[in-house]
Amino acid sequence: MTTLSVPLTPELSKYIEEATKSTGLTKSDIMRQALTMYAEEQAIRKILLARAEPSLEGDLDELAAQFKEHEDSL
Repeated sequence: MTTLSVPLTPELSKYIEEATKSTGLTKSDIMRQALTMYAEEQAIRKILLARAEPSLEGDLDELAAQFKEHEDSL
């Protein structure tokens, strides 16, 4: 597993501290969940943008399947 060091604003740092106390999760667990949710939101955004694209050629089911594969790998 890769380790990253990311500077946080005081507000985000406080939020993570509070979340660890209220949930019992570790800081790492909280950050992994946040990044997983971000990845899911970006995948959904791509699907919604693709559906709105009138010149789109291809299979949206295939794009959804790729999202599912990505989700399963996390």
